[in-house]
Amino acid sequence: KGQVLTQLSCFWFDLLGDVVDNHLISADVADLPEEFQPYADYLRGRFMLVKKADMFPAECIVRGYLAGSGLKEYQREGTVCGIELPRGLVNSSKLPEPIFTPSTKAEIGDHDENISYEQSIVHLEKYFPGKGEEYAAKLRDCTLALYKKCADYALTRGIIIADTKFEFGVVDGRIVLADEALTPDSSRFWPAATYEEGVDQPSFDKQFVRDWLNANWDRTGTPPR
Repeated sequence: KGQVLTQLSCFWFDLLGDVVDNHLISADVADLPEEFQPYADYLRGRFMLVKKADMFPAECIVRGYLAGSGLKEYQREGTVCGIELPRGLVNSSKLPEPIFTPSTKAEIGDHDENISYEQSIVHLEKYFPGKGEEYAAKLRDCTLALYKKCADYALTRGIIIADTKFEFGVVDGRIVLADEALTPDSSRFWPAATYEEGVDQPSFDKQFVRDWLNANWDRTGTPPR
């Protein structure tokens, strides 16, 4: 798993570097600090040397298709994270335009909370006084620009990126893409060849685990082993 997440992130950091800078310094074992060189064979392919960033306390989620919690809200309210969408959309529908739906970044043990763009301004202002509105706009614009480029590229490889989340930080006064990028832990990947509106899609991510839990567990007590 570590190799999958690391190599995918490295690939996307390289491809998306012209959209926004990222925190990656190197993933080459030759660049490991001396004290880690004895572990080079173990670490090869599964580590990144990165710049330490002052992370934004938000997950920058972008949705291009209707799925997951967004689908459930749309079926109830006609909205996704409070954003009104056209009537008549169904499971897995492509949205007219990708939408930015941020969430708070919860402490360990707590759940992230979906918030509106306006709420994200207030949320960021608490951590970066005087810069909430500026940072919220920059995070939104970076997120949508990254999604457009990665989604367009993935389609040339037969993959739909239904939604994904990015995390950003500040390094030397600049906003950079940090953490991971476009892995099965943070994205919904669908095979384009079998895409069909109105049904759940087969996926190259962890959705199959959620589906199994929904079918086999009432979400009370300890999860099934």
